[in-house]
Amino acid sequence: HLCDRRQRQMCIRDRFLEKLLWILSSVFFIYMVYYIFFVPFAFRKQNPYHVHSPKCRFAVLVAARNEQAVIANLVESLLAQDYPKELFDIYVIPNNCTDNTEQVAKAAGANILHCQGKVSTKGEVLDQIVNQLLKENKHDAICVFDADNVVDSGFLSAMNNAWCEGAKAAQGFRDSKNPKDTYISSSYSIYYWMVNRFYSHTRSHVGLSAIINGSGFMADLSLLKSMGGWKTKTMTEDIEFTTKCILSNIPVSWVPEALTYDEQPLTFSQSWRQRSRWSTGIYQCLHYYSIPLIKSMFKSGFRGLRMRLDQLVFLLAPILQLAWVLTMLLGHIVRTLSVHYHISVGTPILSSIALSVVLSFLLSCITSVIVMVLEKKQVCSMKIGILSYWFFIVSWLPINAVCLFFRTKEWKSISHTRSVSVSELK
Repeated sequence: HLCDRRQRQMCIRDRFLEKLLWILSSVFFIYMVYYIFFVPFAFRKQNPYHVHSPKCRFAVLVAARNEQAVIANLVESLLAQDYPKELFDIYVIPNNCTDNTEQVAKAAGANILHCQGKVSTKGEVLDQIVNQLLKENKHDAICVFDADNVVDSGFLSAMNNAWCEGAKAAQGFRDSKNPKDTYISSSYSIYYWMVNRFYSHTRSHVGLSAIINGSGFMADLSLLKSMGGWKTKTMTEDIEFTTKCILSNIPVSWVPEALTYDEQPLTFSQSWRQRSRWSTGIYQCLHYYSIPLIKSMFKSGFRGLRMRLDQLVFLLAPILQLAWVLTMLLGHIVRTLSVHYHISVGTPILSSIALSVVLSFLLSCITSVIVMVLEKKQVCSMKIGILSYWFFIVSWLPINAVCLFFRTKEWKSISHTRSVSVSELK
């Protein structure tokens, strides 16, 4: 009787694990198919905006914290815009600085604005400055950059073209100014090219929203006024603003002609800290906005439904990626329990894991090469990045796992030292 009872318990356990495995596998399969659907659109050419005469009055905003080494190059590149000088103002907002950022920015030709009271995040800085701009009513839109950026001379003209055609929020092409410094900066560069091509570019072809990506973006001030200003409460103000645009039925436009060069982190510890903040912010956005996205899905028309669904899938990405790992581990456990063998070197389980690793590594290398070819980058000079990109992506799994339970609570800046001008990059 004891043997029969144990056998029944084992059968119930195995059936439960198999059903759980089937459910998780189905969810992840649907998730993968959803993203695969967009892949063919990555190979289509972008339809450029028509050229319009300069009209939009831009306030160019730069929140800066201890950026004296790089801020002058950014201001120089902004002053070199092929856009009428009377139609844009450059504002650097030093905050929590212990160096000469303000003096260097002012000497380079920027206007200086100060925050009132203590601010700890970029979102809090933007909130104060946007409120001030709304009161002054001298500008039509803001363009936001990080202090380590340098900007192509055609950026404002490209954003003006998009704005004149009705864009209320727009993201430009985020490139890298130090793709060959270390394997981490190389991996970051490939990652941003991937986001540009396989996310924002593809969404623009199917009528969905691109994604605001940290810097090099535009936001119409009338849109911000309707939102009550720049009101964000998470660690990732860019993703949150994208979500708020979608909830307002405003898609983020993709403007690849508006080119920004960004300095990438150099070390894994810097990368871990930055990506932990990103993962924390996405979890926060999921917490605050998943219910509003779901509730408003069927009240905003077919396009609004699609945009909300797409953003919800994006916000669920860290959890779904962890579910994918759980699915693989559960599959191996189920097979182990079913055939009752011991795990040792050379067993089918280890062979299966090794095969999965090899195939995912090869896929990572192939997609890296493809995106570099599509974006006309030098493949041969990026060998380290191509080979390390798999590790960069896989290392996101423990980051997502840690942040699921232990969220980053403090916004910490990453030091920028790569002083490069636009002319050097070109």
